[in-house]
Amino acid sequence: MNRIFVPLQNPEEIKSLRCGQEVLVSGKLFVARDAAHKRIYDMIQKGEKIPIDFQNGAIYYMGPCPEKPGEIIGPCGPTTAGRMDVFTPMMLELGIKVLIGKGKRNEAVKEAIKKHGGIYLATFGGAAVLIQSCVKSQRIVMFEDLGAEAVREIEVESLPCIVAIDSQGEDIYEIGPREYARDFRKS
Repeated sequence: MNRIFVPLQNPEEIKSLRCGQEVLVSGKLFVARDAAHKRIYDMIQKGEKIPIDFQNGAIYYMGPCPEKPGEIIGPCGPTTAGRMDVFTPMMLELGIKVLIGKGKRNEAVKEAIKKHGGIYLATFGGAAVLIQSCVKSQRIVMFEDLGAEAVREIEVESLPCIVAIDSQGEDIYEIGPREYARDFRKS
């Protein structure tokens, strides 16, 4: 099983990961969705300084459910990554190397991943409670007024993922159906 620790000490380490490989992610992830991405974009357009260093970091597309008393975080499954596609090249330019979510990405995102040496990892929709058990701490680091859409920093241990788009642009959402169709035609 492959393992990565974020933020990455050496961004070259993710270049050996290939589409379809399983990966356990540990370390600190930023959590952000649509509204937070839009605010970051607006800050850049206004020439404002972003108060977070995203260099060699990871971003997880997720909005947590409310936690119960005694819980670190509520169930926290991934949200559809494609909703952030318009902002993803910007986040990669800001230094993010690891993107985590679910679902397909567009061509511009794939090109930006290749250009910036990043990867896109898919984690499992419907496994919010399993993912919740991987979270060891959380705190809001930006845009607290956005509530569930605030930018958070969470610390995770052994978050299960699959390499969906590797640093060369190979995409499991394209390869998987082709391989299935080929195998189906053989039978």
